[in-house]
Amino acid sequence: MVNINEEYINDYIRELVPENIDFLVKMEEYAEENHVPIVQPEVAQLMKVILRMKKPKRILEIGTAIGYSALLMAETLKGDCSITTIERREDMVELAQDFISRSPYEDKIEIIRGDALEVLYQLDEKYDLIFMDAAKGQYIEFFNRSMDLLNPGGIIIADNVLFRGMVATDELVIRRKITIVKRLRRFLSYINEVEGFVSATIPIGDGVALIYREES
Repeated sequence: MVNINEEYINDYIRELVPENIDFLVKMEEYAEENHVPIVQPEVAQLMKVILRMKKPKRILEIGTAIGYSALLMAETLKGDCSITTIERREDMVELAQDFISRSPYEDKIEIIRGDALEVLYQLDEKYDLIFMDAAKGQYIEFFNRSMDLLNPGGIIIADNVLFRGMVATDELVIRRKITIVKRLRRFLSYINEVEGFVSATIPIGDGVALIYREES
């Protein structure tokens, strides 16, 4: 797990985060044992606050992995929501479906298998919250389509936008990650320029961008 803050800051913040419900804890343990990336505890807690403030009814997730974030959102909202989540890897789809089927929220979460960009252009629903946690180099493309799918007053949450700190300083950039870093930098600049949207970049976890669609 990569962090962008000093270790003592992360440790302190995580000590403040309440433990999750049992089935989420089991997923956290599975993710750690099998090296599957999921949202970090402090990011999960931020998401909980946003979800309880906004109470979104329809949620779109780009990047399911094992289904942890989808179930975190469903649990936070006590199932008073409908979640559509997109995942291209069949092994992740199967794992996520298994975890979801053993939760109280099987009927609240739909997994669509496929390439996110292709699937996004097949959707015609409107969403109150969109969570982006898939291919970081495609965040601008995801965002451009998500703008049309997001209701006024809705929020987009994008995870890992500072990408191990590389986005903030060239001193940390690894050569093989240059393309992703450049694309994330363009994304963070771009979301501050789009009319009708207000954004903030928060340095917790691996960096989180919050993007709000204005209502008028």
